Amino acid sequence: MPFGGKTPVIHESAFIAPGAVIIGDVEIGEGASVWYGSVLRGDCNKIVIGARSNIQDGTIIHVDVPEQGGTPCLIGEDVLVGHKCMLHGCKIEDRGFIGMCATVLDRTVVESDGFLAAGAFLGAGKRLPSGEMWAGLPARKFRDLKPGEDKMMLAGTHHYVHEAQEHKRAVEKLKAG
Repeated sequence: MPFGGKTPVIHESAFIAPGAVIIGDVEIGEGASVWYGSVLRGDCNKIVIGARSNIQDGTIIHVDVPEQGGTPCLIGEDVLVGHKCMLHGCKIEDRGFIGMCATVLDRTVVESDGFLAAGAFLGAGKRLPSGEMWAGLPARKFRDLKPGEDKMMLAGTHHYVHEAQEHKRAVEKLKAG
């Protein structure tokens, strides 16, 4: 939905599930997916979803007002955002992992290959370093990632790229009658 003179820009290969809501200044990259019941509201700042990243079911992404020092929400490539997450004015770098029901607030950065555990709350202005897993309310370092866990996370992202294309075909088939 266009808003404030901005219209979402969605790559033709991306999958946007029925029931997902995409508003305003939102850019969705090649092979990315936004799943059922998610809301991406770029009404007062920009949201970018990088190539092959997935925003799973029920996730809400919003931004902060620039005039009040607010930040856009920037999600890199090959990022996995689990079901029912809340991302607000944050940056998730390439290959970041956000577990189900996690919350990430304003001016927060999850570095490449950083892992936020399911249900964690990463407060405003925090930085989750590469190669670490953070967990808890509030989130703090839980442990270093074990060898191979980064590959496992990337495999999950690749699974969603394939799964999204299957869902996209099923939706197109349904629309075609």
